[in-house]
Amino acid sequence: MFVLIAGVLAIVGTLTAGYYFAVRPVTLRIAVGPPNSEDLKLVQTLAQAFNNQQHSQVKLRPVQTDGAPASAQTLADGKADLAIIRGDLEVPKNAQAVATLRKNIVVMWVPPTAKGKRRKAPKITKIAQLAGRKIGVVGRTQANVNLLKMILLQYGVDPMKVDIVQFPVNEAVEAIRNQKADAYLAAGPANSKITIDAIAASAHEGNEPTFLPIDASEAIAQNHPAYEAAEIPAGSLGSAERPDDEVKTISFSHHIVARKGLSESTVAAFTRQLFSIRQSLKSDFPLAAKIETPDTDKDAVIPVHPGAAAFVDGEEKTFLDRYSDYIWWSLMALSAMGSAGAWFAGYLKQDERNTNTSQRDRLLEMLKAARRSDSTDELDQMQSEADEILRDTLVCFEHGAIEEGTLTAFNIALEQFHNAVADRKALLMSMPQNLQRAATQFRAAGSA
Repeated sequence: MFVLIAGVLAIVGTLTAGYYFAVRPVTLRIAVGPPNSEDLKLVQTLAQAFNNQQHSQVKLRPVQTDGAPASAQTLADGKADLAIIRGDLEVPKNAQAVATLRKNIVVMWVPPTAKGKRRKAPKITKIAQLAGRKIGVVGRTQANVNLLKMILLQYGVDPMKVDIVQFPVNEAVEAIRNQKADAYLAAGPANSKITIDAIAASAHEGNEPTFLPIDASEAIAQNHPAYEAAEIPAGSLGSAERPDDEVKTISFSHHIVARKGLSESTVAAFTRQLFSIRQSLKSDFPLAAKIETPDTDKDAVIPVHPGAAAFVDGEEKTFLDRYSDYIWWSLMALSAMGSAGAWFAGYLKQDERNTNTSQRDRLLEMLKAARRSDSTDELDQMQSEADEILRDTLVCFEHGAIEEGTLTAFNIALEQFHNAVADRKALLMSMPQNLQRAATQFRAAGSA
């Protein structure tokens, strides 16, 4: 019984501990950068919202990096569970898509010539005319420089014949206002304040900049799957004249990716929480409302994490779906343990049961002896022995060594014994003393 109880408590404790660890919040490290960026601010807001959410299954801990490439490397090194990366950069082999954080467009433009300043070269209206010119790239990331080179190569412009200079974000407006370059490139969200301010700095006394269309966007997307053909809507860059008509361009995405080995249920819970609170964050971060589900196609540039795919496809597993096998096997183990415990308990009581069987046989022998006895003293002695046998039998029954049917059969035998003793005593009391002595001597002589 003690073994059985210990086994039951062990299984119940295991199931309870398993349930606790299954539903307790999991803290995920998410790599994001650079410092003071909108991405970092958004992740910090998400972390606060997750931590304040009731019954939250996932909590976030931001890991600040120097930018998207550093975030990707942090994930690749296993120092983060999630990361925000650029889709047009090298994706870590252990990364799987969870959500599309935002889409970025590429804007290329040429500032107008300021009044009183002579133009030294023909006006630039096409990307193919950028050879030999100075092109400014907004931002310090090398990724935007590589992006510019890829575009130039598509138009047959040798990047080595172009003077490329980068302007940090906090210096870009002043550099553009002072016409430090002949053309500029910026990449970011469609309503990026950085891009809009940079373009506004290009305007001079009512003269608007000229936007350079990337009309080879379809070919670029075909050759480089990380990019998509896109359009810049008219009047979407700060004023009705910027641009005055739709401009063809390319776009790329920033993704939230998860480490490949991360639990499917954990990623599904993170994805569910992310999309449940994104609308509540749009007042502080308008781009949060545009977070999109990942591409679940098998040929996607970044393969989707199974947990995110389960959420998108509506196939997210419940607690019972995930752990039903464990529960079933636990119940089977409990049943087997109960059977083993019952067998073991029976084995331990076998000696007691064998002793009781011997006592029952002894009672049946005394029943026969009582019917032939010629001495009331002998009958009294057998009566006392029967009482002891009764006491031992009741103890065996209380210990579970014998069943109720066995006890009933014993009671019948005991009753027959008592009746035989009572009848024999009555017979002996009715016989004269001399006959009793003669009968006793006769039996003794017969025995001899």
